[in-house]
Amino acid sequence: MSDKLSLVLNCGSSSLKFVIINPLLEKRYLYGNVEYLGPNKISINWYDYLNNKKKIKHIIKISYKKTINFIFNNILKKNILFNKIKVIAHRIVHGGYEATKSSLIDNKIIKSIKSAILFAPLHNPSHLLGIYESMKICPHLSKKNVAVFDTSFHRTMPKKSYLYGLPYKLYKNYGIRRYGAHGISYQYIVYKTSKIFNKKISKLKIIACHLGNGSSVAAINNGKIIDTSMGLTPSEGLLMGTRSGDIDINIIFFLYECLGISIKNIKNLINKQSGILGLTENNNDFRYIESKYNKNKKSKIALDIFCHRLSKYIGGYITLIDKYLDAIVFTGGIGQNSALMRKLSIKNFSLLNIAIDNDFNNKIINNKIGFINKKNTLPILVLPTDEELMIAKEGINLV
Repeated sequence: MSDKLSLVLNCGSSSLKFVIINPLLEKRYLYGNVEYLGPNKISINWYDYLNNKKKIKHIIKISYKKTINFIFNNILKKNILFNKIKVIAHRIVHGGYEATKSSLIDNKIIKSIKSAILFAPLHNPSHLLGIYESMKICPHLSKKNVAVFDTSFHRTMPKKSYLYGLPYKLYKNYGIRRYGAHGISYQYIVYKTSKIFNKKISKLKIIACHLGNGSSVAAINNGKIIDTSMGLTPSEGLLMGTRSGDIDINIIFFLYECLGISIKNIKNLINKQSGILGLTENNNDFRYIESKYNKNKKSKIALDIFCHRLSKYIGGYITLIDKYLDAIVFTGGIGQNSALMRKLSIKNFSLLNIAIDNDFNNKIINNKIGFINKKNTLPILVLPTDEELMIAKEGINLV
């Protein structure tokens, strides 16, 4: 067994994942997932692959910081492989203007992550907490913490994709541009899809849809991102769990000037009270609105809007791909598991020889891999992402 092990911490806005993995062998030895972080009950699930054990630990009213400490002290440190870990690799949503590639974490990198909180207010604070706590709990690895940025993969976008129609000096002086997100997931999708199609990454042309509580679409031409739906922050683009996605910018002025809502509350409204939660007024869980699609009007309209916007982005991005398209790929919690969403989003593309086989589509759920297109039509692939593997590879390469 190789001792080049990585510990990956993926501290998200609504979940936390932790993995002990050998990135060279692409083999996991321990995997854990925390869901529903916050003041209510959360669940910590972890799998010990060495002993074929699955454990579920429920904890009530525990903070994010205490959750991280629980994971280290009660799960990771009790694993026999813990002392073989050579690097702690952290997923970071936004690196800001300066952090353009994966880096060993030092004061400069921490400063960049802090400065980008404005761009990723739901994620970067959680990432920083994961970094601080892991350095404190594991001082012997304090200089072997690595930041892997979601924004790095999007650096191949041309200016016509990432510049806004604003005075150029705002980009030049302050870095106001489109950065994108989910780059680590897209990096894995490109890597894995190239293997499935037995095709060089440099020749691969796909539309990739990473759909979860945060959702985005990416046009990937010859293995590189040429456009993506998220922008300066993860709030742009598709309708999401709690984020509005694309809106007329003047809505913000209306809320402020006519309704007297403060800027702080508008920011909270757009990022945490909108999207599916705002439309249903009670739930942002896609599993819930899918189950209520034919029973509840608000759930139906929320799902219909989600699929409508997704269809617009897919259709638009098809026109950006050079000459031909290899596949449309669905990934992320919703992309991998919602057959109804996939059906509604693709139904209007028959003129482009893009069509879903309903039997295949209904079978490819519960994180299965498979093609769901009709025979002799464009391949539509459902492919579970593995951000942790790509994060681990980046981490071990740096140390």
